[in-house]
Amino acid sequence: MSVNIALHLLAALIWVGGMFFAYVALRPAAAGTLEPPLRLQLWLHVFKLFFIWVWLSIITLLATGYWMLFKYFGGFANAGLHIHIMNGAGLIMVLIYLHVFFAPYRRLRHAVITQDYAEGGRQLAQIRKLIALNLFIGLLVVVIASGGRYV
Repeated sequence: MSVNIALHLLAALIWVGGMFFAYVALRPAAAGTLEPPLRLQLWLHVFKLFFIWVWLSIITLLATGYWMLFKYFGGFANAGLHIHIMNGAGLIMVLIYLHVFFAPYRRLRHAVITQDYAEGGRQLAQIRKLIALNLFIGLLVVVIASGGRYV
């Protein structure tokens, strides 16, 4: 159980922490120092690297989460409300990420390759909004999951 919890927490930390860093530190720094073409190229490279870690985090979170749910709690019927909220919110986060990856991120890549920087900016703005939503949900999940069993 302790290895699964550690892996689960590490995966959540990588995903949510990465979004936090990108949103509150990298985004303002890039916007304040780089012209739009360079900024879009930077974000494209950042996403390419970060999204590998998000995929690994999602796989780890789902595998360890469901393993603990069924092995430790005996299934959904025996899990507390905080586990149900964590599961539901986590699945919503995964769906939002899948949309980001397969829609605006792909359009961003195409816009940068074709040097359509106006379109790239629109796609980056959409990604930013969706990451802000996922970050908000992720932070709520951390609070609910870590404190839920004590309520």
